[in-house]
Amino acid sequence: MVLRIRFGAGPKVGKKPRRHQRLALAAASLLTPAAALTAVLALWRIAADLNWAGSFAISAGFFSHWQVWLGAAALLQFCARVLNRYAKTAQTAASR
Repeated sequence: MVLRIRFGAGPKVGKKPRRHQRLALAAASLLTPAAALTAVLALWRIAADLNWAGSFAISAGFFSHWQVWLGAAALLQFCARVLNRYAKTAQTAASR
């Protein structure tokens, strides 16, 4: 004897819709130019150290080092990429 138990339809398991898709796209579009600006500041500091350009605007402190500006540029670009991927996966999930 085979006994079969039938359950009702349960909750769907899957990805939740992402609510802040537009906000993520807006932030990512603003972070990319900010990353480019910080990379330019890093290049300016390197050029100032090599006496190829005038003196750097920030002469002392934490932000007077080119490594800080280059690291900030990389971090900003990484955040922009993560936000873009977050928003794009929400678009593809919504179009299904």
